[in-house]
Amino acid sequence: MLVALLALPLAATLLMAVLPARSVSHTAYELIHTLSIVGVLILSMILVVSEFTSGETITALGMWFRLDSLSSVFVTLIGVIGVLVGVFSVPYIQHDIEAGNMQPQQVKNYYAFFSLFVFTMLLAATSNNIIMMWICIEATTLATVFLVGCYETKLALEAAWKYVIVCTAGVAFGLYGTLLIYANAAAVMSDNTQAAFWTSIVPIASQLDPVVVTIAFTFIVVGFGTKAGLFPMHTWLPDAHSEAPSPVSALLSGVLLKCAVLVIIRFYVLAVASIGTTYPRTILLTLGILSICVAAFAVYTQDDLKRKLAYHSCENIGIVVLCLGFGGPLGIAAALLHSIFHGLTKALLFCVSGNILMKYGTRDLRKVTGVIKVAPITGTLMAVGFFALAGFPPFAMFTSEITAFLAGIQADCLAIIIALAIALTIVVCACAHVVGCSVLGKTPEGMEKKDMPFMALVPEVILAACILWFGVAMPQPLMTGINNATGIVMQEDVDAFDTGSLLSGVSDLIQAN
Repeated sequence: MLVALLALPLAATLLMAVLPARSVSHTAYELIHTLSIVGVLILSMILVVSEFTSGETITALGMWFRLDSLSSVFVTLIGVIGVLVGVFSVPYIQHDIEAGNMQPQQVKNYYAFFSLFVFTMLLAATSNNIIMMWICIEATTLATVFLVGCYETKLALEAAWKYVIVCTAGVAFGLYGTLLIYANAAAVMSDNTQAAFWTSIVPIASQLDPVVVTIAFTFIVVGFGTKAGLFPMHTWLPDAHSEAPSPVSALLSGVLLKCAVLVIIRFYVLAVASIGTTYPRTILLTLGILSICVAAFAVYTQDDLKRKLAYHSCENIGIVVLCLGFGGPLGIAAALLHSIFHGLTKALLFCVSGNILMKYGTRDLRKVTGVIKVAPITGTLMAVGFFALAGFPPFAMFTSEITAFLAGIQADCLAIIIALAIALTIVVCACAHVVGCSVLGKTPEGMEKKDMPFMALVPEVILAACILWFGVAMPQPLMTGINNATGIVMQEDVDAFDTGSLLSGVSDLIQAN
């Protein structure tokens, strides 16, 4: 079934690739696309539930692919966000067709590369081979560069070119680090044919050369941090997010950045086992807090809606990496929780940005005013999304950010906690300004009071409901899954600590206050 999960979006890509664009209606591509994303959701949920209930890792093709509690978190994110964003894509692309922004070949390319994008992310999340992990992350670049430049305008092509150059050059550093780990493991192992498999390296990680691992981990954080959007390797992110179709931006921010973080987490486990926590924590804390602080000021100064959201991605990936740097069960759990909650929130807001583009024809927040008066549901969802992104209760990101602060206190990182609090205060001001001016501002003259099509709103309502649900009453299966994934990262028996109880205590504290 794991092979079927990987094969389904690839099969959809190949099928759409062979269909002639001009003689086949866009409805055929929409049908194949819908069947593919729904199938991915069903198969991913079956596999994740099976892994959760049995407690056994699911493998495929020998040791090449595996689904454990850690990868289950990200496979679930791909399945859920993939299907919701995929459904939103249909009315969004139909609007572009009617507006003359997309020709038949562009529609074919969009849906084919969308499925290929999902396929490469699933490969990255389930790969057990460290070299394959690098190949998969690089493959996501090749799949998405055509989506970023989908509109074929000057700005879109410039953003796509910048994206492929920066990410390919950056991820090359990840390759150097990966090969260093592989070569060192091959020299240590009695059977060097196993040296490329993550599960084979973990037991002997303490025998690796500390100097080699230190250099390798630096390359890996820089390389895969480029794809994750960490400062100062984040320069591709605002351009790519702003010029790509809104559903693509939702997948880029909601899921792809987290896949790069997953690879960093896998190597973090090896680094800690080999050289201890001091150096990995130092580099992650440094890049994390720099990303948060730089992005916070950029968020505040941006007037372009999608560029503002792109810098929010840089800021929140910084929070995830910062939590990894804090370490400990609570820090790891906070990083995983924030990955989930930020993914859902940004998927919501980028889809809402698509609604804004369809309604107003611009991304300039100075011209987008009175949304709640001309499109009440979209305006409400936009307010919910920005309040959630600001970390307001009762939304999910409030829980993960409070957990991040608690993890920082436990790690005795007072100066970093103060800097984080100041940066997040700036972010709150930026989000409140958007709600006050764009959502609640003056209605543009002559604009019809009419909301978006039903199918463009349903995915956003579901995402908003999830964000509220996870903030008010975090489901026990989610807490148990995070606890199990934390056990893998900590390389300890999950009975040695109970992250679920810690998170439950945080949730109770929030509700009590």
